[in-house]
Amino acid sequence: MAAPIRFGIVGFGNIGSGVVDIFTRNGPLINARLPRPLQLVRMADLDLTTKRPVPVPKGVEFIDDANRVLQGDDIDIVIELVGGLKPARQFVETALRAKKHVVTANKALLAHCGAELWNLAAENGVSLLCEAAVGGGIPCIRALQQGLAANEFTSVRGILNGTCNYILTAMAQTGAAYGDALADAKRLGYAEPDPTFDVEGFDTAHKIAILASLAFGQDIRFDDVHVEGISGVRADDLADAKENGLALKLVATAQRDDATSPVEVHVHPTLLPRGSGLGSVDGVINAVEFVGNAVGTVMLTGPGAGPAPTASAVLSDVMNLAQQIADGGLSLDSRLRVPVGVKSLCTFEDVETVHRVRARLTGDAAAPSQVRDAFAAEKVGVRELSESGHRVLTLITERAPEKRVQAVLKRLEALPCIAEAPASLRLEEKP
Repeated sequence: MAAPIRFGIVGFGNIGSGVVDIFTRNGPLINARLPRPLQLVRMADLDLTTKRPVPVPKGVEFIDDANRVLQGDDIDIVIELVGGLKPARQFVETALRAKKHVVTANKALLAHCGAELWNLAAENGVSLLCEAAVGGGIPCIRALQQGLAANEFTSVRGILNGTCNYILTAMAQTGAAYGDALADAKRLGYAEPDPTFDVEGFDTAHKIAILASLAFGQDIRFDDVHVEGISGVRADDLADAKENGLALKLVATAQRDDATSPVEVHVHPTLLPRGSGLGSVDGVINAVEFVGNAVGTVMLTGPGAGPAPTASAVLSDVMNLAQQIADGGLSLDSRLRVPVGVKSLCTFEDVETVHRVRARLTGDAAAPSQVRDAFAAEKVGVRELSESGHRVLTLITERAPEKRVQAVLKRLEALPCIAEAPASLRLEEKP
């Protein structure tokens, strides 16, 4: 029998429990698909007493000393599931310097210092894989690094947070206010007790930073991403979208015109045609869309979170590394490089966008012309304008730099004919 490839886990929380559960249940199938079997040798966690959803497997050592996993002579692959920046970065660096392959689900870590860690892995002749960091059970990183590796990418977009997508879907379908939809998401376990990280867009920004770095080969980090969340979305925004055949989604975008153009990276609520690829993704489902110069547009959808889908992605990376070890070469997932400090970015204020603006008017008959004058003053064209019987003026702008549109909105807020602050959402149209 071939010698086993041995792995250890640092962090035995929800995701760690999921990894143990799936490896226990699917171990025979997993090992049948590999030239050498996998063996879980050791797990480390500071908490050794709390009861987990699954027991520690028989014969597996469970300890509170992470270094015995990170540097153990009997460990080939380390799975880091601690999360956050500290001490996770130290753990990953220690393992890589000990020439251990590393698998991580830690999106925050990679969005802040992924370039350094991927390069540290290369310096030590090992791999750092992170399929579970973006999209949960969706194999989007592997698609990017393997299946689509022959492409020059111009766009990576996605709905990357199931909590936000569930809330926006519920608001659209039921007419619920944001607070009520959020409370429902908490009750169902789709939102954390403190949902700030999700609803303010930070989780999504971490994920698009990782995808953008790998797709464009640039050191794009969380701080480079313009971020707006969904906490300010109103029920009437969803009602208006639905009435006009649109869907409102929290969309993460990284795109450029060509290989020589700067990259724009942003996360914000976006109005999409209801029948479009991303516009039709509802509930807690995630979706990732790639545009390559050879393949065109490819979209992947699936569960984006939860112990089982995330554990599936973690174990797929472990299997990839096991094959790599057996073959004696580098993983295919190591072919896309991210050079430290190299990036060419477009600031968000210079990004050209289309806005759908709604403003409630007073009874001033001159209000529509005053609104048009505000747009003209900032050189933002107005393509469509209509007024409902409820004194609501709706207009769609021409494509214009974001800084000009924001200047218009400030002008509108100051007009006496505007009864309340105008609602403005970015609109993506069919090509």
